[in-house]
Amino acid sequence: MLAVLADRTYRHLFLAQVVALVGTGLATVALGLLAYEIARADAGAVLGTAMAIKMIAYIGVAPVVGAYANRLPRKAFLVAMDVIRCGVALLLPFVDEIWQIYILIFILQSASAGFTPTFQATIPDVLPQEKDYTRALSLSRLAYDLESLVSPVLAAALLGIMNFHWLFSGTAIGFAASALLVLSVTLPRAAASPQQGSIYDKTTRGTRQYLKTPRLRGLLAVTLAAAAASAMVIVNTPVLVRGALGLGQSEVAITLAAFGGGSMLAALLLPRILDRIADRTVMLAAAAAMTIFLTLLTAAWTVSEASRLWPVVLLGWLVLGASYAASITPGGRLLRRSSGTEDRPALFAAQFALSHVCWLIAYPLAGQVGARVGMGAALGASAVLALAGTLVAWRIWPREDPDVVEHDHGDLPPDHPHLREGHAEGAAAHVYVIDELHPDWPRR
Repeated sequence: MLAVLADRTYRHLFLAQVVALVGTGLATVALGLLAYEIARADAGAVLGTAMAIKMIAYIGVAPVVGAYANRLPRKAFLVAMDVIRCGVALLLPFVDEIWQIYILIFILQSASAGFTPTFQATIPDVLPQEKDYTRALSLSRLAYDLESLVSPVLAAALLGIMNFHWLFSGTAIGFAASALLVLSVTLPRAAASPQQGSIYDKTTRGTRQYLKTPRLRGLLAVTLAAAAASAMVIVNTPVLVRGALGLGQSEVAITLAAFGGGSMLAALLLPRILDRIADRTVMLAAAAAMTIFLTLLTAAWTVSEASRLWPVVLLGWLVLGASYAASITPGGRLLRRSSGTEDRPALFAAQFALSHVCWLIAYPLAGQVGARVGMGAALGASAVLALAGTLVAWRIWPREDPDVVEHDHGDLPPDHPHLREGHAEGAAAHVYVIDELHPDWPRR
C-alpha cells in the first residue's frame, strides 16, 4: 500500500490531506463541545442543524465547481479554498451564539465543497494505474480515519491542559499546512474541452451521467446506509456520552476514536479484500453489517441501564466504523471506471453532492430524534434508514457489473472524447454513455 507514496506529487497531496484532516478532527471535537456549552441538552439538535447546513453547502456548491473544474488552475483553486477554511477556523473560538455557528459552518463547508471533489478528481490523474489508485483510496481512507482516531486522542490529551476553544487553532494550522503542501507540487492539468448547452446543462451534466450509471445508483444507495451510521456517531456521541452516560470530555473523544479505529482497520484490509472479492459484494455486506449493529444497539439501549452501556457503545462504534469504511472506500474505483478523463471532475462532484443529500437526510434525523425522543429512538431511526439504503442497493445494483460493455460506436464524430481517449483508459466511460447516446443498448 505504501509503495504509491514513492510518487512525490501524490506523497505531498496525501500529506496535505492528513494534516488538514487532523485539524478537521480537532474541530469536530471542539464543535461538539461548543454546541454543548451553548445549548446543553439541545446540543444534538444544534449539531444536526449545523451538519444539515454543511450538506446544503456541499449540494449547492459542488456541482458548480464540477462543471468548471477542468477550466480552473487546480493548484491556485485548492490553495484558495484552504486559505478560506483557515480563516473561518480562526473565528470559531469567538462564537457565543448558535446563529454564528451556522454562518461560519456554511462558509467553511462551501470552501470544502470546492476543495474536496477537485482534490479527489486530481488523484486518478496523478496515479493512472488502477492498482495504484486502489492503494491510494485505502490510504485516503486512512487519512480520513485520522479525523476519527488520532485527532480525538490528540484532542483528549490537549483537553487535559487547555480549554476546548484552543482546539480550533489546530484546525487553522492544518489548513495552512495543507495549502503549503499543495503549493510544493506540480499538478496535472485538467483536460478541458468545450461544453455545449446552458449553465444549467453544464452544472447538472455530471449528475445526469451519474444517475444513468447502474453501479453508481447502487453506490448512492449504499452511501445512504453509511450516512445513517456516521450521522448517529457524529451528531449524538457528545450528548450520548456526556448526557445519557454521564461521562466527561475525554470519554467523548475516546468514543469517537473507537469509530475511527474500526474504520482504519477496514482500510488496512481492503486492498487485499478488493483484489479477491467484487466491490458490490464488499459494499453490500458492509451496509448490511451497519444495519444489523444499529439494530442491536437499539435493542441494548432499550433493555439495559444507560450508565452501564459505555463498553457496548465502544464495541458498536468500532464495528460501525469498520463497516462504514468498507462501504464507501471502493466508491472511488466505481467512479474511475465510470468516467473518462474529461468527465471525471464532473462525476466526482456529482458523487460529492449526491452523497451529501444522504447526509442531509441522516444528520437532522439523528439529531432531532435524539433531542426530542431519546438515544434509543435515534439509534432505531438510523437503523431503519440504513436498512432502506441496503435494500435499495441490493435491488438496483446489477449482480453482473462488467467494467467494459461491448458495443459499437456507430456514427460518433471523430473528435468525441469517447473515441479520442481510446479503450485503454476511456473504456470505463462507456458504461454511462450507453444510456445517453444509444438508448436501445441493454442497461446494466
